[in-house]
Amino acid sequence: MLLKGKRALVTGGTRGIGEAIVRKFAAEGCNVAFTYLSSDEKAKQLELELCALGVKAKAYKSDAASYTGSEALVDEVVKDFGGIDILVNNAGITRDNLILRMSEEQWTEVIDANLKSVFNLTKHVAKLMLRAKAGSIINLTSIVGEKGQAGQSNYAASKAGIIGFTKSIADEFGSRSIRCNAIAPGFIETDMTGVLSDEVKNNILAQIPMKRMGKPDEVANVALFLASDLAAYVSGQVISVCGGMSR
Repeated sequence: MLLKGKRALVTGGTRGIGEAIVRKFAAEGCNVAFTYLSSDEKAKQLELELCALGVKAKAYKSDAASYTGSEALVDEVVKDFGGIDILVNNAGITRDNLILRMSEEQWTEVIDANLKSVFNLTKHVAKLMLRAKAGSIINLTSIVGEKGQAGQSNYAASKAGIIGFTKSIADEFGSRSIRCNAIAPGFIETDMTGVLSDEVKNNILAQIPMKRMGKPDEVANVALFLASDLAAYVSGQVISVCGGMSR
């Protein structure tokens, strides 16, 4: 029970890596608030499953890309949970295209959903953590933010921005015992990779020293470590979960 009694807010918590993190935290005794955008039924079902573990859990329909929406979300979570000890900025999208074909809308949509959302939630939650003089902020970046990827300049830029943001926040808040770290997943078995063709998947596997894609739970394990007191002296770091791709 590494997170017993802690209160976490996880954005994008009903699918893929976000869902794995939500489930992992709840299994370790954490009371979890999580956001979603579309599937009310799935969010409610997940909420019920988490509550059955003996923790408090609640789903919130919220767009992390909205500054005012994020502020309202944090106010709601504080009202329901009494505070926020852990923030996981996980919400994100892809709108892949080669740069000459990429529209301004595709660029802006990805930057807002992936990068601006991290600013929005961190700013509003940080006020609580600064008063408490404690907290852990975990941002989901990507190895694409470190290495780049053809056809993903918008996604790569957003994820690279998260790395710089993470290190800056760790520097700003370190003296108040607030830690900020990032996780950089490689190719993980989620909805995003599920739509890839066999040819593309085989090309990806050829680049991974471990010769397999990762599981969402393997990313969630690193999030658990960073959220817990096991990582009490870890801040400003980017931990890759990529099977050796970023060596």
